[in-house]
Amino acid sequence: MNRFIASIAILFSCLSCMAHAGIIMGGTRVIYHASDREASLSVTNADTHTPYLVQSWVENDAASKGERAPFVVTPPLFRLDPEQKNLLRINFTGAQLPYDRESVFWLNVKSISPSQKGNSNKLQVNIKSKFKIFYRPTGLAGDPATAWQNLQFHISGKRLIASNPTAYFISFYSISVAGKEIDEPGMIAPLASKEWPIESSGQVKWRAINDFGGITDYAQR
Repeated sequence: MNRFIASIAILFSCLSCMAHAGIIMGGTRVIYHASDREASLSVTNADTHTPYLVQSWVENDAASKGERAPFVVTPPLFRLDPEQKNLLRINFTGAQLPYDRESVFWLNVKSISPSQKGNSNKLQVNIKSKFKIFYRPTGLAGDPATAWQNLQFHISGKRLIASNPTAYFISFYSISVAGKEIDEPGMIAPLASKEWPIESSGQVKWRAINDFGGITDYAQR
């Protein structure tokens, strides 16, 4: 059942939209190329009656929590009327980021629905979604479309260890060892390692999520 739900979620990702209540986002991730002046993500209110306030901002990853992220989002707060569309523009404000690998940040988008007139005690519905922003320096080695195929895996005791020799973040869709899937495999950073507990040894198979939110084929070791 969990895999079925996950598959449906990725299907919508492949259609390049993500919906919560009446708000639909035009993607599941943002690739910010260093050579570009800005990146953008569309926001659509699919509701036929309800307007929303949409608030957006960028955060650092957990390793740099508390520091100001080097991005601004325009507009940071706006009203989106029923069946209307707007564009979030993301601009890099400048920072000393690694030049030999990607960096990751988080775009937060909060949609706020109004309370009904005369219901002053009624709570508003606030829904916040998070989207990865991958800052991609110019001239990185390798191909981001095939980087996931270059992952290296080995088993040590009851641990599966993955190494990412590439300059790109790899977001996993699934990993299995001897046919047993790992819950929430997450993401592995460039030029880094990650490990998970496993029950037994065997063949490792994995799939990743590409730049467009789609699912790759299987690779195995």
